Amino acid sequence: MESNQSALAHSGEFGFIRKLTARLGQGPGVRLGPGDDAAVVSAPDRNVVAGTDIFVEGRHFRRDWSAGADVGHKAAAANLADIAAMGGRGTALLVGLCVPDDLAMGWAEELADGLAAEAAKVGASVVGGDTVAGPTLMISVTALGDLHGRAPVTRGGASPGDVVALAGRLGWAAAGTTILSRGFRSPGALVAAHRRPAVPYEAGPIAAELGATAMIDVSDGLLADLGHIAAMSDVAVDVDQAVLEVPPQMRNAGKALGVDPLEWVLTGGEDHALVATFAPDVPLGPDWRVIGRVGAGKGVTVDGDVYQRPTGWDHGRS
Repeated sequence: MESNQSALAHSGEFGFIRKLTARLGQGPGVRLGPGDDAAVVSAPDRNVVAGTDIFVEGRHFRRDWSAGADVGHKAAAANLADIAAMGGRGTALLVGLCVPDDLAMGWAEELADGLAAEAAKVGASVVGGDTVAGPTLMISVTALGDLHGRAPVTRGGASPGDVVALAGRLGWAAAGTTILSRGFRSPGALVAAHRRPAVPYEAGPIAAELGATAMIDVSDGLLADLGHIAAMSDVAVDVDQAVLEVPPQMRNAGKALGVDPLEWVLTGGEDHALVATFAPDVPLGPDWRVIGRVGAGKGVTVDGDVYQRPTGWDHGRS
């Protein structure tokens, strides 16, 4: 029978850390992994891309909706997608964990497994972190990455005349969140997308090699995140609604739940697709498909019109 004590209290801080780090394999880019004051990770490019996110239970995930491994995949993916959106490849993750009294050791071990498995998709490793007891389960993940000698692709380089292109899928995770919030568990593919995003990691470095002028990962919603490119680049962006994909299971779910599935596609986040701008004569290949155009002006429109609903997730909302 499992102890009523929290995983952290039952094992002690260092025992807890030992149990988790024993599950974390280290890749060839790690010169010194968990166990010392800090890790040492190779940086062949001599530049390090870095990003971080905090995940709070009840706001970013729910344990009654997702297993520990699911949350690990999701937390790692959100950070590694940011590295890809700069044109880089992830090399390492650092994880901070606030552990409440009701967190079981088994759940924490599954979390570690999910983090490690998602990192392994890009050849990265979980190289260290920290733990603390607290009232709410929180996971802080910092990702490091390598640009392989290329300049970073920022949000601020788009120009009028560029095309807007998408890699990955949109609306799946948002549809899954809606389904779960209504008390359902199917369609399974949409629910799975909420739990574990399918991130097109390789499309980021490919876009950089193709000369992408701006790029961002779609974490808060396509229109909201294109708004960041528009603002940083001082341009206008128009999305062609007709070319956006709405798969049959999403249409069916939208009909059953009374939701326009295009709302999920246009404003849903957490799929971590990548959206980028390119010069119009660039041959994009199979990873990228054109969904809009960049013009002079400001803001984001859909088929030339301002979208009248909220354009995506706002982290300032309660």
